Amino acid sequence: MNQPDQTYVGNITYISTTESWLYLAVVIDLYSRHVVVWSMAEHMRATLVNDALLMAIWKCKPAKGLLWHTDRGSQYASDSHRKLLKRHGIQQSMSRKANCWDNAVSESFFAP
Repeated sequence: MNQPDQTYVGNITYISTTESWLYLAVVIDLYSRHVVVWSMAEHMRATLVNDALLMAIWKCKPAKGLLWHTDRGSQYASDSHRKLLKRHGIQQSMSRKANCWDNAVSESFFAP
C-alpha cells in the first residue's frame, strides 16, 4: 500500500460488559494501520459490519476498486454485505478456509 484508502481490513470482536455482550466491528486502513471507523451493537448480524463499512465510505470516500479483506464470517458473506460492496465498487477478499492467519495484520503482513 503506497497511499491511504486502497486496502481496508475488517473484523469483529466481542466485549463483556456488566449487562451483556457488545460486538465491535472495526475497519482498518492497511496503509496507516489505524482504525478508520468502528461500529458497536448488541448483536453481530450483517448490519453491524455494513454500518462500519458505510461509515468508512462516508468518512474517507475511497475510490472504486478498494480492496476489502475479512475473514469468512457469515456477516461478510451475506447477501446484504455483498450488495453493499457491489454498489460501491469494492473488491472483496476473504481469508482462506480454516486459516485464521490470513486476516492477521502485523508489521510484516502486506509488506512491500
